[in-house]
Amino acid sequence: MACLVSATSVSLAAQSASETAKGGLRVEAKRAVSLAKSGQCKEALPLLKKSALSAADKDLKREIGFAGVRCAMFLDQADAATDFLRQLNRAFPHDPDVLYLSVHTYSDLSTRASSELASTAPNSYQAQELDAEALETQQKWDEATKIYEQILKNYPNAVGIHYRLGRVLVSKPDFGPDVASQAKHEFEQELQIDPTNAGAEYVLGELAKHDQQWDDAVRHFSRAAKLDGGFGDAFVGWGGALIEQKKFSEAAAPLETAVKLQAGNPAAHYLLAIAYARTGHKDSADREFAIQRQLTQKGAAGEPSSEPEQKPN
Repeated sequence: MACLVSATSVSLAAQSASETAKGGLRVEAKRAVSLAKSGQCKEALPLLKKSALSAADKDLKREIGFAGVRCAMFLDQADAATDFLRQLNRAFPHDPDVLYLSVHTYSDLSTRASSELASTAPNSYQAQELDAEALETQQKWDEATKIYEQILKNYPNAVGIHYRLGRVLVSKPDFGPDVASQAKHEFEQELQIDPTNAGAEYVLGELAKHDQQWDDAVRHFSRAAKLDGGFGDAFVGWGGALIEQKKFSEAAAPLETAVKLQAGNPAAHYLLAIAYARTGHKDSADREFAIQRQLTQKGAAGEPSSEPEQKPN
């Protein structure tokens, strides 16, 4: 009996100590948030980092995360800011406030890095590349082209520049065969420098597809898919090119991967349905046709698909 009383006493004491410790951590966390709100970020940030790891209450965890991001940005501690953002996005996925904070924080970090690059290495090809990318967003294709060409003149083996130049060329409206040939050359040059560029392989596949060169299309799309296993469009292109060659049994595998990666892409389901239908899998074909019709109807009604389309970098 005495042993039982002793064991119970020890258990109660341990429980009381645990509750006291939790209470102390909560008080410390609230103090950290209060310091942050009053602008005392230098004192608050170490406490916020500690509290973020131990906070159990979701509302308090959210407060800590928001305060941590703002203080870390104020103190120019990029690593700490991204750590807090990762914790927030894990704990509160799809939360509009968290996503809004993420957008602005990453945008601010990007702006800061860009400014630092411009001030510390203004003549570097990386700084010039940023200028060209900005021109691309404004659809100033000729101006961007001149910068990329100048970079290649000075740094002929710079990774990614041939790819970007090729992408600018095919971004021009109504580009003709001569421009397509020039772009193809740029993508091939990129692959000489960087054989792992899945985007270059993909666009070469698209150019081959446009010219109905199906062997080349299959070769490039399949390489892009193997280089990047999450590149949904590459799997769609690969399977679609095999369909054009009437290689229906071969087309099924890449298209099955495509619909897993892009469940909301009606074209992927349609192509897979054709592959199934032509290889005697009627039930599977009917299922894919039904999904394709449903997605097409949603698209016509303006409803968003469940999966965003993937594009090369």
